[in-house]
Amino acid sequence: MRHLIALAIKFVMVTIVLLIVLTLAFDVSFVNTLLISLALTALSYALGDIMIFLNAGKPENQSARNTIATLADFVTAFLTIWLIGWLLTGQNFEMVAPALISALVISGGEWFFHLYVDRSVVPEYNNYSSVKG
Repeated sequence: MRHLIALAIKFVMVTIVLLIVLTLAFDVSFVNTLLISLALTALSYALGDIMIFLNAGKPENQSARNTIATLADFVTAFLTIWLIGWLLTGQNFEMVAPALISALVISGGEWFFHLYVDRSVVPEYNNYSSVKG
């Protein structure tokens, strides 16, 4: 259940950023933005938040793990937004700027999302007491 809540939070965060950047600023269709949001949420949660963040160092070295995972999330977000955006819109180079801007903003949010994952989704990883007790 904790992972589903985390996925929902991440999806909302990613979707808001992509709606502002892709749809409002760069005229990417709403449906395409939602499809990119779904793909990016699933991929970055599995890759950046679970695999890399939890395995990038010792559990007590949260800052180093967070830095590595945030950088990985930036690369994942940029490539995912650019490639899927290109496939959906047919615009290759026109998708680079929106992908870069979106990836930068999303990466900023990922830093805080990793703190949430560490304390509320997998508290046993660092021997934190669970939020619910």
